[in-house]
Amino acid sequence: MTRGSSRAASPRQLRVGEEVRHALIEVLQRGGLRDPLLADATVTVSEVRMSPDLRAATAFVVPFGGGDAAALVEALNRAAPFLRGRIAQAVKLRLAPTLSFAPDRSFEAAGRIEALLHDPAVARDLAAPDDGAKDDDKAKDDDGA
Repeated sequence: MTRGSSRAASPRQLRVGEEVRHALIEVLQRGGLRDPLLADATVTVSEVRMSPDLRAATAFVVPFGGGDAAALVEALNRAAPFLRGRIAQAVKLRLAPTLSFAPDRSFEAAGRIEALLHDPAVARDLAAPDDGAKDDDKAKDDDGA
């Protein structure tokens, strides 16, 4: 299932995606990859999305502690056939899914939202209705006393 798809993933897709994610993390932790970029890399696999027929998996990754995500994704896509074989041994499926890797942009999006929420203009807009409501309550109390 692609990120832009409007159809929700089935419970089976979610379950298999999570199993593939755990197996992928295990394989990457063990190492044994020949690519020098991957040998020393610590990778965070945030999500694995499965296609409806479970034949394709897209793993969203980010380098742990920051770094060049594009180079990491390129190296992982080169190692995808090897990783597919390791995943096939770990996850019991009729067919091993074809792996593809993409950079995870959700952390960047969360950072932008966090920065917007802490923006002084937004804080002012959020505080303004509360201040006005307190002034109205105070005015009512003054009139009634």
